[in-house]
This record gives sequence, C-alpha cells and structure tokens, in this order.
Amino acid sequence: MSHTPHAVDLAVKPEVTAFFDAPTNTVSYVVKDPGSNACAIIDSVMDIDYAAGRISYESADAIITFVEKHGLRLEWLIETHVHADHLSGAPYIQGKLGGKIGIGENITIVQDTFGKVFNEGTEFQRDGSQFDRLFKDGDSYEIGSLTAFAMHTPGHTPACMTHVIGDAVFVGDTLFMPDGGSARADFPGGDARTLYRSIRRVLDLPPAMRLFMCHDYGPNGRKIRWETTVAEQRAHNIHVRDGISEDEFVRTREARDATLAMPKLIIPSLQVNMRAGALPPADAGGKVFLKVPVNAL
Repeated sequence: MSHTPHAVDLAVKPEVTAFFDAPTNTVSYVVKDPGSNACAIIDSVMDIDYAAGRISYESADAIITFVEKHGLRLEWLIETHVHADHLSGAPYIQGKLGGKIGIGENITIVQDTFGKVFNEGTEFQRDGSQFDRLFKDGDSYEIGSLTAFAMHTPGHTPACMTHVIGDAVFVGDTLFMPDGGSARADFPGGDARTLYRSIRRVLDLPPAMRLFMCHDYGPNGRKIRWETTVAEQRAHNIHVRDGISEDEFVRTREARDATLAMPKLIIPSLQVNMRAGALPPADAGGKVFLKVPVNAL
C-alpha cells in the first residue's frame, strides 16, 4: 500500500466554494488560500447542447464572476482526470483569468488510447503538452502560501489524481458520497482492483479531513451533497466502508459496471478534455467538428 507522500496539516483550512452544474451533476470548486487572495479552480465545466452542437460558457462565467468579485488571483486550474461526462472550461477561464492547467502525468496514456479511437492524426500530440503541468504522484505545488500535493489514485481512469490542499481533499471521480459508493471502473484503462487500492489510500488520510466530490446524483431522491469526511466514508460508504474486502468490492463494482450505459457526453467530452479543454482544430473552412466513432467505444 502506498502511503501519503506528504504530511498533511489539518490546521490549514482553505476556503472552498462549490458550483454545482445540474445538467452534468458536476461540482466545480474555487479553493482560496486563507492567507492571501490566491486561489485554484478544480474541475470546471464548459456547457454543451449536444443535439444543437452549441458550446456556451454560463457555468464557467459564474466562476469567473465569483473570482473577480472577490478580488482573487487564479494560480491553478486543476483537472482531477479526463472527464467522460462533461467538457472542461479550463482554457476559457485561463483566457480570462490566467493560471496554469494541471493534470496527472498519465494523461499521455489516455491521449494515446482515445487518439486512436477518434482517429486523430499525427498533429494531435500525445505527450500531454496541451497542459501546463503534468503531476506525478507526490508532486506539490503552491496556491499562494498554501502547499498542495497530488496523489495518483487510478482505477476509474489511469490519470486520476486526488489533490490534497490543507485539510481539504478533492477526490475527482474516485469516490462518491457514502450512499453513492464509488466511480465505475470499466472505461479503457480502468480497473476495479486498482480503484479499491486507490480509495483505501485516500481513506488512510486523517479521519477529520474534508473530502470533496466531483459528482453527486442525489441517490434515493436526497438533496445534492458534495462534502463528507474520511471518517464518514470509512464508516458508511456502501462500496468501501471498513470491513469490505478488496475481492468483495471488485465483485460488486464489476457487476454494477456491467449494467451501466455510456455517459451521455462521453464522445464530445473525451475529444475536448484530452486536449486540456480545447476544441479540435478548425478545418480549412474555419469549421470545428466533433467526431462520433461508430461502434468504437
């Protein structure tokens, strides 16, 4: 079992503001350094009306307005992984506010896998160069006076990273709220056994640490929630609470994955997010297209 790559400081409590995107059930975050006006944005959303082929920026604009209204300085745009259910708003926000876009170094595996699925030619770089920073396990970075660090937590995708910022932990799709369990592990490069080990690594963090989800679907009709604690997950998570073995988790996860449909936005999301949120390049006539690979997923 890998251990936490850095000491965590429960006394450092960043200010976390959540933005819930109802069409994709995604939660984006502005994380502010309590000691300065520096902030990071985690898992932003670009809006798409897929049927109409229309891109818009209401979700990202709401975050930009918040950052500007509070006089914050954006230092980082963090992607916890290549999302398959929403498009990233990171380059749009970067164009307005600056900051660096970061993702896990295994983005290169995702780019190689889906570069082939979408028949991307040699002009599509599969080296992660679309991002400003590729995080390795244990890498740290600064948000003002805060030191944050990234933990590699694969299983949902090979590039998933959990970001630890003071007493706040941003888990991406690795975990859901206790009554939601865990993320699927059946995408290319996903693996249920790997996911279990990644989750246990997150749950080895101190019990009082705040955990922030990337998604919530309000199971059984409850109100949408996105914040929990390590202790609450260990006691109550339906898939990985203490006492559930790795083999038991793998059986449950794989059986559930076999029943799940593809996310509605997986095709546009992967094409855009593997490019750090940029749309594919325009053709000679200036038109931008998203491809639909037939029977390839």
